[in-house]
Amino acid sequence: MKNIVLISCVSKKKNYETTAENLYDSTLFKYALQYAKSINPDKIYILSALYGLLETTDKVEPYNKTLNDMSAKEKKEWSTMVLKQMRKKEIDLENDRFVFLAGNNYRKYLVEHISHYQLPLEGKRIGEQVSYLKGAIKVV
Repeated sequence: MKNIVLISCVSKKKNYETTAENLYDSTLFKYALQYAKSINPDKIYILSALYGLLETTDKVEPYNKTLNDMSAKEKKEWSTMVLKQMRKKEIDLENDRFVFLAGNNYRKYLVEHISHYQLPLEGKRIGEQVSYLKGAIKVV
């Protein structure tokens, strides 16, 4: 059983190729990543609207795509792609434990396939999410 954190991508990005953890350029993303690292999971992944499941060290080009603009059918297709990527990485959807630091569009069609998950940001607005993450970061 592994502990896995899933962070959603954000619209603001650097304008050059870099690692996934450095590409996304927003306060919310930075605090989500800092929080994720502070809870010492086995793995942190970024949910990218374009690439699907990204390792933090994956090199990626900037892009302009979001699930927020997609139809329900497109979101389901994206989720299917992410689930395939998870299985390929031998992520155990039945036994691994997941923490979603991602909005509903990024998790809606994933959580129904995952047995153990937490949604610490659920129901919080962006400012509330940032405030929660700042307060919850464990000093390493």
